[in-house]
Amino acid sequence: MTTGVRRRMGVEERRQQLIGVALDLFSRRSPDEVSIDEIAAAAGISRPLVYHYFPGKLSLYEAALKRASEDLASRFAEPHEGPLGARLLRVMRRYFDFVDEHGPGFSALMRGGPAVGSSTTNALIDSVRQAAYEQMLAHLGVTDAPPRLELVVRSWISLAEATALIWLDGRRVPRAELEVQLVHDFAALAAVSAAHDADMGRLLRTMVRNEPADGPFAELVGRLIALAS
Repeated sequence: MTTGVRRRMGVEERRQQLIGVALDLFSRRSPDEVSIDEIAAAAGISRPLVYHYFPGKLSLYEAALKRASEDLASRFAEPHEGPLGARLLRVMRRYFDFVDEHGPGFSALMRGGPAVGSSTTNALIDSVRQAAYEQMLAHLGVTDAPPRLELVVRSWISLAEATALIWLDGRRVPRAELEVQLVHDFAALAAVSAAHDADMGRLLRTMVRNEPADGPFAELVGRLIALAS
């Protein structure tokens, strides 16, 4: 007869396992409600062993937030091919996939959770916003954004965050509608800025030049025309 032998994990492997377990628990419930005992039980180890790898719940929480922030930032990555409206819609779908799967974790990341105001949490949030900002500039073919474009892109990123947080509080608006609406919001912010700035006007014309008639940008124009008539 043979008996199963539990494989001993290395230090980094165990740390990554604990981060994954904690992130899963934080994604389903508020981090304030998750105890070290629960994390230890889910990982199949003792409470003292958790403290061997992390000095406390806050350090484990911050490590889980770091992984979540890297995952969220990656949702803005998209091949720079095809119409911009379709690209942004795919980005928003992946963004809301994350929000849907990690509701409490997303709220904790954006609102700070137990580590609100800490330099680590603030840096993680800023890293997600900066990654999203740089990806958007890359989609627009811009390396050095003029002030009005920076205002448009950063305002839109903030709007996407706020929309997702409000949606999580009851999910009263269909998710698919919000994904399209946020793409429309970007086009609308760019259009308003273009009305005040010639450089933004040229960029807007470039944005819509190759947009198909059935794309999200064209859909917005059709809806506005219908409202005006």
